[in-house]
Amino acid sequence: MSLHIEITETQKHHVQGNGDILLHRVKTMSDTSRPVIKLPIVDMSKTESDRAGLAKIVVDALENIGFLFIDNVEGLDFDRLFQACQWFFSLPPEKKRKLCRKNWVPENPNIYRGYFPVVEGEPSRKEGFEFGRAVRPDDVQVSPENWYYETCPWPEEDGKFPFKEYMTSMYEVMHELAMEILRLTALGLGLPEGAFTYLFDDKPCSTYRILHYPPWDGPPPSNARIEDGKILTTPDHSDSNFLTLLATFNYKGLEIVNSEGNWVAVEPRPKSLVMNIGDLFDRMTGGNKFRATRHRVLDIGVDRFSVPFFLEPSYFSDVGVNLIKKYTGEESHEPEKYGCYMIRVAKYERKYFEYKVLPDFEKVGERLGLVDPVGS
Repeated sequence: MSLHIEITETQKHHVQGNGDILLHRVKTMSDTSRPVIKLPIVDMSKTESDRAGLAKIVVDALENIGFLFIDNVEGLDFDRLFQACQWFFSLPPEKKRKLCRKNWVPENPNIYRGYFPVVEGEPSRKEGFEFGRAVRPDDVQVSPENWYYETCPWPEEDGKFPFKEYMTSMYEVMHELAMEILRLTALGLGLPEGAFTYLFDDKPCSTYRILHYPPWDGPPPSNARIEDGKILTTPDHSDSNFLTLLATFNYKGLEIVNSEGNWVAVEPRPKSLVMNIGDLFDRMTGGNKFRATRHRVLDIGVDRFSVPFFLEPSYFSDVGVNLIKKYTGEESHEPEKYGCYMIRVAKYERKYFEYKVLPDFEKVGERLGLVDPVGS
């Protein structure tokens, strides 16, 4: 099996301009052992000229594949976003340590936002920094113990890149894009365009994350090995949130499960975002309308970077509702706050590593008779 090296213009430019992060080359298999899926494309430059057509593409994609590409996003500069990744992950370890969650650095106060390191021995091999939209400190609706809205620590800047200013502005670009996608989805379903967006009007819990996947240093653990000798850096999963927007910077490695149940590769599309929906959107449209598609990331042998935006409702939004039946008069439901839903699903049911150690300040587990994974 022969291998070849591909270097995108974005990667080439930044490798030449900054030597702190090496090996931005993407190693890819030149044979065709893994089928490639062709994703639908939503061109955001046509939201006024062909709104109905875009709405149909979005709904068809969410019903049949669960993934699509998004082109021509206003305000998104992929080179600049890649530069933000380079700047952050080139920081000295001691500076990243100051941002690290309390789980890894006990003297730090942040438990949900900030930096997380590579965890040795885990099949999910990545380090990252994440934040959410800041809320007013005098917001009486937000309890001090509600870690969803904790203040995010930010890195000390050196004047080379305006990291905080840039990333918070990009959060708003991604949020508005997500709202427009939801308006198109509603239109394609014959619903009012605001049928979904109201969930995110006040204090959304959305997370913006930058990721670095370093290649394995030595033999990977057995739980990172899959069929055909391939190696994972992110195991098979579906997203638990509402909707995800992902910048891949032309790196390969992303695979999804197609409608036949087979793993297929997503071929990168230059200057395009990858979008998929999560379990929550699937659940809130009846559980059989849209597809929250399983996906994974393969090790490509060199450093890989990506930037996902995870759209999440307000902590206080009712996510027990069926968003389609709500407009047909058929809807009846058990109310459930988004925050309680995520604590139940992520901490107790899926037992996500980062949620295991987070305090259940709502006593969700106690009310439902669930066992705390930290003590199990």
